[in-house]
Amino acid sequence: MDFVSCTLVLLLTCLSIHTFCLLLTRITKPNYKLPPGPTPLPIIGNLLELGQKPHNSLAKLAKIHGPLMSLKFGQITTIVISSATMAKEILLTNDKFLSNRNIPQTVSVVNHEQYSLAFMPISPLWKELRKICNTQLLSHKSLDSSQDVRRKKIQQLLDDIHKSSQIGEAIDIGTTVFKTTINLLSNTIFSMDLIHSNGAAEEFKDVVTNITKLAGTPNVADFFSVLKMLDPQGLKRRQTKNVRKILDIFEDLINQRLTTREGACVDTNKDMLDAMLNISKDNEFMDKNMIQHLSHDIFVAGTDTTTSTLEWAMTELIRNPEAMQKAKKELEQTIGFGIPLEESNISKLPYLHAIIKETLRKHPPVPFLLPRKAESDVEIGGYTIPKDAQVLVNVWTICRDPTLWENPTLFSPERFLGSDIDVKGRDFELVPFGGGRRICPGLQLANRMLLLMLGSLVNSFDWKLEGGMKPEDMDMDDKFGITLQKAQPLRIVPLKLSN
Repeated sequence: MDFVSCTLVLLLTCLSIHTFCLLLTRITKPNYKLPPGPTPLPIIGNLLELGQKPHNSLAKLAKIHGPLMSLKFGQITTIVISSATMAKEILLTNDKFLSNRNIPQTVSVVNHEQYSLAFMPISPLWKELRKICNTQLLSHKSLDSSQDVRRKKIQQLLDDIHKSSQIGEAIDIGTTVFKTTINLLSNTIFSMDLIHSNGAAEEFKDVVTNITKLAGTPNVADFFSVLKMLDPQGLKRRQTKNVRKILDIFEDLINQRLTTREGACVDTNKDMLDAMLNISKDNEFMDKNMIQHLSHDIFVAGTDTTTSTLEWAMTELIRNPEAMQKAKKELEQTIGFGIPLEESNISKLPYLHAIIKETLRKHPPVPFLLPRKAESDVEIGGYTIPKDAQVLVNVWTICRDPTLWENPTLFSPERFLGSDIDVKGRDFELVPFGGGRRICPGLQLANRMLLLMLGSLVNSFDWKLEGGMKPEDMDMDDKFGITLQKAQPLRIVPLKLSN
């Protein structure tokens, strides 16, 4: 049963108790002032206004009601943030009171919410895991030491594409990049390729995509606690299968490594898994379950967002040949014609950086930052965000705000040349990785991967659309989930470089 059908059935079922709810509301009416917002319907509130693309629907409502807007999703009061100024209030000024999460039902499967760094509450466990990620697993030093892994995977990507270019075969750039990304991460963590063929890549990609899609699907069970046991849309049931499939893969890999380490009678430290197992000897927080779920978070968050961003970047460059030529010229002048990009060259490529920033602006991989939850009443702009309210930051809307960005729907990397705006959580007009204490811990790794892959793809091949399609005829529609993916996969033909 889909979301709209479930909502309508619920409305009909619950109308009989509407009078009682009204009386109860009058008795317990709060004495604070909520931000403005559309008038909610009885029982279901504003759920029907979400539509198929909530980032669009809520952007339109924000134009009417303002950048600090309240809605009622069933029993849940939801505050939607749609401006950089308000985002700063949430992510910085009041971060201390708004850092915990509302846990969607599709996250609380296989006890994942107890181990997920992204969703567990701020606690000694969270702080310890965050420290381990920042200082050991995802630190600059650790990333520098794993450069050879990324170099090897990028070269394999280019070799595979070269074979397609020799026979004029179009490639699905999303699946191709996904395969590289998943193997890059699996080599960083487990020192092995997780998938070996495009067929396997498509299958694994479907599982990861389904995880993020289901996690981002509006779920009536999240808005009406009485429905949690019923799971009327079947989202939790389907998500359990997906997450268990990923965790089972990681459990096998961890068990294999433990057996190897016992046989060798020596601790190695060649990859992230060895590092986590070594940490587990002295740190009670890092046990086998935690390693499985942390690996899940890294893979799901890292592969889907990176793949989506690369696909959008290539789409925009093909649609904007002047930007493509500027990128090629910068790369040729900096590292040489047709040479794969090395991480040591990244800092010398301002236009490539600008392309990534502009792609993250126009197509933020996560249109809403993961939902936050108010731990107490919070006063902002003369209004109250009440305790237990869900807070959504509509990054997609902020990144298209015409008061912040000139011609916001135009793809223009030039807007970032000479600009100090970055994606590290300090500039609230561009926070694709979040901000405050909940900023994505994998930001540095994601940035390296994006720049390396895009620079190598641009500098190693020319590209044309499959079937002689014109760039202006490309489908630029997106499909909503936790990640904002391209609705129609980008299929392009790699060509031998020509000066």
